[in-house]
Amino acid sequence: MNRYTNAKVLKTEEGKRYITAPIYPFIPENDNDLYIITTGGDRYDTLAQQFYRDHRLWWIIASANISKKSSMFCEPGVQLRIPADKNAAIELYRELNQSR
Repeated sequence: MNRYTNAKVLKTEEGKRYITAPIYPFIPENDNDLYIITTGGDRYDTLAQQFYRDHRLWWIIASANISKKSSMFCEPGVQLRIPADKNAAIELYRELNQSR
């Protein structure tokens, strides 16, 4: 899934183009969610690749947990929730960003 598919491309008065920042959804807990303890070197994109087979879905794991979205690295020894239903998270994302 490309997060920028529904992003608006805007132009400044000087003609510079930019893309609006995406809005990430709150992802509710589910009884089927997985919980892991991070180790040194874990990153949101590699965890997304491991659990969803798509590194681009890193934002699902980051949004489901208190995180600094400015960094892909996870603090070692922290419990992270891995949402089980990635499709529900993608749909929430689309609903928030399609009308912008």
